[in-house]
Amino acid sequence: MDALLNYRGRAISTQDIAFIQALIDAHPAASRRALSSLLCQAWDWRQPNGQLRDMVCRGMMLELHRGGHIELPPVRFRPPNNVIERRKPPAVAVDASPLRCRLPELKPLVIQQIRQSAEEPLFHALVEAHHYLGYTPPVGEHLKYLVWSQDRPIACLAWSSAPRHLGPRDRFIGWSCEARRRNIHFLAYNTRFLILPWVEVPNLASYLLGQMARRLPRDWEQVYGHPVYYLETFVDPGRFRGTCYRATNWVCLGLTTGRGKDAWSKKPNRPRKQILGYPLTPRFRSLLCELA
Repeated sequence: MDALLNYRGRAISTQDIAFIQALIDAHPAASRRALSSLLCQAWDWRQPNGQLRDMVCRGMMLELHRGGHIELPPVRFRPPNNVIERRKPPAVAVDASPLRCRLPELKPLVIQQIRQSAEEPLFHALVEAHHYLGYTPPVGEHLKYLVWSQDRPIACLAWSSAPRHLGPRDRFIGWSCEARRRNIHFLAYNTRFLILPWVEVPNLASYLLGQMARRLPRDWEQVYGHPVYYLETFVDPGRFRGTCYRATNWVCLGLTTGRGKDAWSKKPNRPRKQILGYPLTPRFRSLLCELA
């Protein structure tokens, strides 16, 4: 059975395409969203945490439609593009009085995973107001953390799915293209790290990174049903030296190309970032290079 298309790890055969078109024909009133859900259920196509791979399935069906292999119903609704029409999170008032002390005086610190909780709007507002990149809704698997000291928020950290192609990272791990495709979900990318500007506590940032390295794998497996073996982040060398990452043994791997994932040429169109990585287990290479 020859594969006509390989999409996000799934081989699509001519028999599969016939099945998809029969499913579409059997539900003439269904929307594209509903059809992708029906197909996921028929194939039992699920994420490791048991949820349907609805978004991936929609992308696959759209690619088949554009290639002329299936005929999808017309688009009924176009949701707003969150990148182009992004609404800024509303501001939230917090205690911004200066907090200057030694790290032991802050303890006990509470690191709270706040995704889909009542505290999530506070996280969005703080990152939007005080991080130089602002807040951007994450794509794919992700977790968000607020750090509290004596009922005051003092830091925010966000983690998401890792970029699929990153030359220095891929060479450091040593995995093949197939291993990367299969195992990229075992990586987590630190998209935001914010110590609020009125908090001046020596060693706080490196302490929180150390705590995250222990906490994140457990939370990720609880939410998404699989572990993570490796962490990574980007640091803009024109703004920061990445001292807190280096202090906690993150490895400097080199610079990005400065082109982004959708570049039309090989010319840089954005600042080049320093790539830093942190293996969570000595066995990270063997685990990430497995093809089974």
